Amino acid sequence: MNVYDCGNAVCGKITRTFNSQGQEVAAASVGHKVIRNATPTGNGKYEGRAWIPAHQREYPAGMTLRGDRMTVRGCMGPVCMSQNWTRIQ
Repeated sequence: MNVYDCGNAVCGKITRTFNSQGQEVAAASVGHKVIRNATPTGNGKYEGRAWIPAHQREYPAGMTLRGDRMTVRGCMGPVCMSQNWTRIQ
């Protein structure tokens, strides 16, 4: 995922995908923007939308940035999930 400025917000695009063993694999989702127009709300938090490749849909999402770690959370109806991502150089 490459997270970048998009106007007054941040966006994120899938740049590489990996299987459960950590090996890089090809996927149709590479190149898709998955974080869309996330605007800062203060204290390292952002609110925007996330595109979920498995559902081919977009949902409300939030992100919290702390150093090199970002927690991305979102809800699909009553079911909420989150993932922790680590910045790599």
